[in-house]
Amino acid sequence: MAGGAAPAPKADELVPHPVKDQLPNVAYCITSPPPWPEAILLGFQHFLVMLGTTVIIPSALVPQMGGGNEEKARVVQTLLFVAGLNTFFQTFFGTRLPAVIGGSYTFVVPTISIILAGRYSDIVDPHEKFERIMRGTQGALIVASTLQIIIGFSGLWRIVARFLSPLSAVPLITLVGMGLYELGFPGVAKCIEIGLPQLLLLIFFSQYLPHVFHGHIFDRFAVIFSVAIVWLYAYLLTVGGAYRHAAPKTQLHCRTDRSGLVSGAPWIRIPYPFQWGAPTFDAGEAFAMMAASFVSLVESTGAFIAVSRYASATPLPPSILSRGVGWQGIGILLDGLFGTANGSSVSIENAGLLALTRVGSRRVVQISAGFMIFFSILGKFGAVFASIPAPIVAALYCLFFAYVGVAGLSFLQFCNLNSFRTKFILGFSIFMGLSVPQYFNEYTAVAGYGPVHTRARWFNDMINVIFSSEAFVAGFVAFFLDNTLHRHDGSTKKDRGYHWWERFRSFKTDIRSEEFYSLPFRLNKYFPSV
Repeated sequence: MAGGAAPAPKADELVPHPVKDQLPNVAYCITSPPPWPEAILLGFQHFLVMLGTTVIIPSALVPQMGGGNEEKARVVQTLLFVAGLNTFFQTFFGTRLPAVIGGSYTFVVPTISIILAGRYSDIVDPHEKFERIMRGTQGALIVASTLQIIIGFSGLWRIVARFLSPLSAVPLITLVGMGLYELGFPGVAKCIEIGLPQLLLLIFFSQYLPHVFHGHIFDRFAVIFSVAIVWLYAYLLTVGGAYRHAAPKTQLHCRTDRSGLVSGAPWIRIPYPFQWGAPTFDAGEAFAMMAASFVSLVESTGAFIAVSRYASATPLPPSILSRGVGWQGIGILLDGLFGTANGSSVSIENAGLLALTRVGSRRVVQISAGFMIFFSILGKFGAVFASIPAPIVAALYCLFFAYVGVAGLSFLQFCNLNSFRTKFILGFSIFMGLSVPQYFNEYTAVAGYGPVHTRARWFNDMINVIFSSEAFVAGFVAFFLDNTLHRHDGSTKKDRGYHWWERFRSFKTDIRSEEFYSLPFRLNKYFPSV
């Protein structure tokens, strides 16, 4: 009205959104499993999602090690088998969160360093070279596993985690997801006629159709529906001759018959320890792998917190986090014993799937671990699912990594965003988390080696691994600044959100923590979480 006073706002318009220590609107939390038929389908969906990393890492490493399709299929089987075991151990005895434990890209750099070691360059026979390099990676992984085992089970990581506040957790968790951006749309664009339809269908099934049909079928099983449609479409393009005269690289990314896994995989095979021979040990390689282990420890800390959020659990008590780190160390030990050529950490894509389905049930993830072990033993059948074209997997990453990244941003609700201290810590840590790894990656791409280039190759690998991780750099900078910058000022504790998490610092302070994180089979009296 012209000349009149503006109408007063309603009272509910001035009330901000309430802070929630548990995420609402989650259909099934950790301890409330869905019905068995739905749980089995959801578990199979988690299995499909984790296959991407399980196949991509061996496909990149095994040919450099001298292996062919048969060796690649066996390594994929082994990685899948050990991932199933590690997921069982983590969900039963570790954090007890619905976290899938699978292969980690963090361990790729030190593994490549082992591949390029001079003592393997004179080996002529490719199979012998593959086995010798595999034994070297096994020895390095076995030594590196002791780092997380000691830090986790001794309680050292519990001490560190007690100083973690919502403010310092935001950059860490955000870049755990967003820092993997190079695995998203660049992978989709390698075969845009397959990757882009997958991305669009996934968004359509998960975000639009549920509001049309008012049900939960499409959003909970969007991955199965969209992957089945696009995979069939890719198969029809392949058999129809669409890529018959395409460039070799295009055929590799687009065709459904170029992985070599189905032909190389045996019908039935059970992976076993030391299947490649006795591990060999080298001090320099072990130190480089230990650096990767420490980086994966930090990244998994952010991933565990994101999983607890999407499972509608209470904030993770430091003692439970430390216990989970210890069991993750045992997972890396199993990687070394079985010979996966790669270490383990929390699967970021499966953490994002929890958000997409809104199902954070522990039972669902344990069922997915059963699928991992089952299809790793039945090699041919598992290889069929593992031969899904990489652009389809990259399209899934676009959504799942984004979900994990935004889980970090959700902890801003506990912080005072009007504080200049908060703005500085958030902005500087996230910026440096993106900028420092970019410098290291660009330098390596141009020079062929990292900025740190001494005669000690193991030292170079350690530094390059640490500072090439966006999540590690951002998390370290935020943690350091948050615990040293004006920490004892009167308002700092509330500004950083520490008071919201303080009551969860002890395992038994909140009864919900005991409900979510207690060990089964009355094991708490043997492994107290206090």
